[in-house]
Amino acid sequence: MKYDQANPEELRGKFWKALASSPYVMLQLDADPDTAAPMTAQIDKGANSAIWFFTSRDNRFAAMGGATATFSSKGHDVFARFHGTLVEETDRALLDRHWNNFAAAWFPGGKEAPDLLFLRMDLGDASIWAGELGIIGVAKMALGLDVTGDVKGGFTETRL
Repeated sequence: MKYDQANPEELRGKFWKALASSPYVMLQLDADPDTAAPMTAQIDKGANSAIWFFTSRDNRFAAMGGATATFSSKGHDVFARFHGTLVEETDRALLDRHWNNFAAAWFPGGKEAPDLLFLRMDLGDASIWAGELGIIGVAKMALGLDVTGDVKGGFTETRL
């Protein structure tokens, strides 16, 4: 599929909206590709250059350092690969703000669980793809017809 270069600001906006709607990524440490695992990103609307993750101190992500995440939106119209650095987040107010029932389900000891590790991913470079086929494009694709000219969207390399 061919993607045209797109407005980075517009695609960053689409990415953040899609990630907020479905905050699941595949995350891996750059030093160890075997660490790739699904994680739920905690998003802070006031901080668009970081995301957070709840994990345990015995998880492989506890090694921290350079990391890469891949993302596919619910509607499969936004895809991204982004890089960053995982560090321990020590701001208790941020932990309290992001704590939710989904985190509680994994940490029965609550926010005070000794094995709880709250990680911040300071974001860097990203590649973002966005494409929409529309109803006619989807019908053409189902029939095996050429849809290469029907994709509306684009691609950008940017910093988050």
